[in-house]
Amino acid sequence: MAVNMYYSSESSDSENTAENFSLDFSYLMLDTDSLVVHLRNSIREQHLQQKCESPRTSRRKGGDRRRGGRGRDEECPESEGSMDSIHDTVTKKLLLQHNMLLSLPFEITRFSSLLSLDLSNNNLTHVNDFLLQLPELQSLYLQNNNLADDGLPKELYTLTKLRELNLSGNKLTRVLPQLCEVAGLRYLYLGGNEITEILPEIKALQSLQVLHLGGNLLETVPDELGELHQLAALILCDNRLCSLPRVISNLTRLRSLLLHKNNLCCLPVCIVKLRGLTELSLRDNPLVTRFVNSCAREIMYNTPSLLELAARVIKLKKLPYTSEDLPRNLVYYLSSGQRCVNPKCKGMYFTSCVEHIKFVDFCGMYRLPLMHYLCSSRCSSKTPDYYRAQSESDSEEDEPAARMKRVLLG
Repeated sequence: MAVNMYYSSESSDSENTAENFSLDFSYLMLDTDSLVVHLRNSIREQHLQQKCESPRTSRRKGGDRRRGGRGRDEECPESEGSMDSIHDTVTKKLLLQHNMLLSLPFEITRFSSLLSLDLSNNNLTHVNDFLLQLPELQSLYLQNNNLADDGLPKELYTLTKLRELNLSGNKLTRVLPQLCEVAGLRYLYLGGNEITEILPEIKALQSLQVLHLGGNLLETVPDELGELHQLAALILCDNRLCSLPRVISNLTRLRSLLLHKNNLCCLPVCIVKLRGLTELSLRDNPLVTRFVNSCAREIMYNTPSLLELAARVIKLKKLPYTSEDLPRNLVYYLSSGQRCVNPKCKGMYFTSCVEHIKFVDFCGMYRLPLMHYLCSSRCSSKTPDYYRAQSESDSEEDEPAARMKRVLLG
């Protein structure tokens, strides 16, 4: 097959032209062996091109601007050594999407300056460890392949400059531990897999700004998700979620929260604290009265344990303690206490509380069923003043068009 191989600049800035070349072998239906041939030819061509340009550059610097002179063959002899030792240090972006690759060729490692590698829409079942020999890699696209849980290198953390990783449309069943070790990740796309579990270790991704987990099999999300303080977009649509953790309100930078096509009967009341939220998608959830009532009938109040009762007394009476007085697990337990949302109650709870569904005005447009947590079954609640004040201020300062963008119910 004849291949039209070309390099193109990804930047309009002339100063960066030499640093932003792309090599495009996409949509050619190449198998791995065919790709090896094309990559080797590309490396050889690039090497010879550099050899040809070097003497010209030297003559320009010396002041000789004459045209003509020696012919190309005389000017650019082919390298007599093995081509295997030659690396392409010019290509920054390698496009290999929409081919028939079953595995990666080792020749990829000879593109030692790669910043972006697109392997999407192939038939890959595993990614070889030698991919870790691309130390400059910032973006890796592996969506729409056949990668399972054992298909990725265990030491992904060695790609210290990796910022974007797309694994959507594969066969993953969980958020893999090695993904949680790539500390510099900002964009992680895992949509359209078979993921049933998010590991608590995900809290290590402190630079993460976009997390896409839509189209999976999630029934719950861990509290550790609330520790991703840089998160601006959280996509959890098309899963099996029945509830959200209250720690979702800790995501103060969140701008987009997509929850459509789940089994949500209500939302945690603290969601109204997300003042920067500009998109909240809730369509195709049972957020209607009859479902709320059915949920309310199923709510059970677990009798507080002796540990819970003792912890409540310590916190309410403000009894002093230090880490030297108590084991670490008890210190952590005491720090996890929550105030009852009833403004007339000073009670606290830890793991035993009463769930109470309350309709709350949101953005001046909708009344949503939000979940309140009370300290005991004898405690009654009404919407706390600060929630109501926030909702009212939203409706006053937002234009109608802007408010419509805030909540998407249909």
